[in-house]
Amino acid sequence: MTVGAETLRVRPRAGAWAFVRRHVLTAYALLAFAYLLLPIAVVIAFSFNDPAGRFNYTWQGFTLDNWRNWNAVPGLVDAMSLSLQIAAISAFTATALGTLIAIALVRYGFRGRGATNLLVFLPMATPEIVLGASLLALFLTMSVATGYLTIAIAHIMFCVSYVVVTVKARLVGFDRHLEEAALDLGANEWTTFRKVTLPLIAPAILAGLLLSFALSVDDFVITYFNSGAEVTFPLFVWGAARVGAPPQVNVIGTAIFVVALSLMLVNILVQTRRTKGTA
Repeated sequence: MTVGAETLRVRPRAGAWAFVRRHVLTAYALLAFAYLLLPIAVVIAFSFNDPAGRFNYTWQGFTLDNWRNWNAVPGLVDAMSLSLQIAAISAFTATALGTLIAIALVRYGFRGRGATNLLVFLPMATPEIVLGASLLALFLTMSVATGYLTIAIAHIMFCVSYVVVTVKARLVGFDRHLEEAALDLGANEWTTFRKVTLPLIAPAILAGLLLSFALSVDDFVITYFNSGAEVTFPLFVWGAARVGAPPQVNVIGTAIFVVALSLMLVNILVQTRRTKGTA
């Protein structure tokens, strides 16, 4: 009887321990995601807030007026338009340059290859305040007026590194036999690149493009040093936060998040259909 009672006490403990072991990773992942998404949830919630004064820091009540009048704050539309323009220019230019650099680093051996690899990683490892101050000193030394052009140059500089790393990772695992087969079947180098290499590395190129676009839209520190009289969206938010926090800023932030999430879901669906079609 004593052994039976002891066994009955041990079984619930073992079952509870087994339950914890099975679900501890899931619980940890959920807590981590909640921690990451909590600021975004606050931004979305306060885009519907009806603040009593200039500061949108405490919940006062629900309203849709912020979304109806999303462009009511002076300077907000111009700042967002400027950020999108620079982000588009920076993303496409950095993607083109970064893709070519990645191909050169992976496919070809040349003098200075190791130094080039090191230089590519430097903008990613260097603090943004150092990059911003260094670029400002460079532009002032060369008598280049800070503004639209200097912002674009600065963004292209640090976005190139992320594109190189992304595309390079895809090229390292690339099966070169596919290109050799295309060449054996009569295709020249350009045709092989256009019809074999480029489609296979296209997901990495697209990822680098989207990453560059997001980094450019989001950047504050480097832009602050090299913007001159121009005001991008992050600079506008920083300036507005000192005298007030209009809920329209939260509206724009929510819209950017929704668009980015939609593009990500579309990309996942496309990749899933391609995988099923290939199988």
